[in-house]
Order: sequence, then structure tokens, then C-alpha cells
Amino acid sequence: MLTHKPAGDRRRFARGQKFTLSVAGAEAEQAYRGAVADARASGRAALEAALAAWAEPRRVAPTDGVVLAELSGKQLGLARLGEALESSGMSTEEIRSGVGRLLDAGFVELVPLASQLQNDAA
Repeated sequence: MLTHKPAGDRRRFARGQKFTLSVAGAEAEQAYRGAVADARASGRAALEAALAAWAEPRRVAPTDGVVLAELSGKQLGLARLGEALESSGMSTEEIRSGVGRLLDAGFVELVPLASQLQNDAA
């Protein structure tokens, strides 16, 4: 089934491309977890404000923290990331856009594909 892709999302990834956190991404993920923990007992409005305060200086969306948290200590492709985040209510396009923002911010890195490793060894 074909789906319509948003016009602004032109980023494409190789089939099987996996992603992992960078050092800066691990630090941002820890800060995200701290913001969530600090605001959890204060209600929804406080949580949304804390997530916005976390996201703004990093130039990412508040929902990108969920993607960071899921990638923590893992190497996942978009399909597995989508499966893992299914219960969050994020669409495939929201996840793809989030990964793009996190890549642009330097919080997520591409895991080299096996074909790239073979070419480097040759």
C-alpha cells in the first residue's frame, strides 16, 4: 500500500539502516529522563512544559526524547523503532522526522551498513 509522504520530509535512509545514540545523544537522553522524572508528579501541564524546556535549546521536538530513550544502548532501524514506539502513538512519519532532527542535532548517528564495512576493508 502506498502512503503519502509529507513534502518537507525528503530524507531517505538505506534499507536496513540502523541508528544509535552519539555521546551527545546519551547526554541529551539522560537530561530527557531527568526532565520527565522531575515533572511526573506535577501533572500533564508541568510535563509538557518540562519537555518543551528540554527540547528548545537542543533544537529538537519534545517528542524526540521518546526516540532517544528507545535508542539508548541499542542499534535500531526505522521498522524496529516503529514497533517499539507503537504504544506511544507516534506515526512512522513522526518517527522518521524525529530521527532526522536528532541526526541534524548530532544526537543520533548512523550505524555503518555491512556493505560499507566491506568496502572499507577492501
